[in-house]
Amino acid sequence: MSVDENLTLLSEIGLDTQTGISFTGSPEKYISAIQRFFKSFEKNRDKTRSFFEAKDYENFIITVHALKSNSRMIGAADLGKRFETLELAGKGGDTAFIEANTEGTLADFAALVEKLEPVGAAASVKPADELSADQARDVAAQLLDALDDFDDELAKSLTEKLSGYPFRITQAGMLKEAKDLITDFLYDEAADLIRQITQTIE
Repeated sequence: MSVDENLTLLSEIGLDTQTGISFTGSPEKYISAIQRFFKSFEKNRDKTRSFFEAKDYENFIITVHALKSNSRMIGAADLGKRFETLELAGKGGDTAFIEANTEGTLADFAALVEKLEPVGAAASVKPADELSADQARDVAAQLLDALDDFDDELAKSLTEKLSGYPFRITQAGMLKEAKDLITDFLYDEAADLIRQITQTIE
């Protein structure tokens, strides 16, 4: 299917494709994000369920927070909201809510992923400017060197290049913050953010 056909199908499923495109940067990057969301489903579902069953609420909160962000990134606002309620319940110590709602949320997660199969299981869409994990790590290392050398123009250029990696919403926001810090000549603070971002590249 073409990108436009994929977008039409995703809209029919109920996703807010315009929100997804605004988060990811382009229709092609949005389709790529959908495919990563689809392919990581089993790992993320099993991890969530494992932490839930072990009553490991610290890691459970971290996992559902990421799934909240990922759901919102692809325009699945309702699913994102469900994961958010689990995250807030965890932070508030409301284990009864978690017990009552986790499996239902995972079922909704599975139902959406099943609908995404025609797009998610298709040949991978990789935008021309999208970085691989190895490329992103290399760019991040160059960026840290540029910051250490107080090379303002190179640092800005490398920050722009690093944005080609498909970060989650949280890390994309941190990268934008780092870019603003570089503009303000706050190199140490920017480097701290880049180090945090680099740890999420996988």
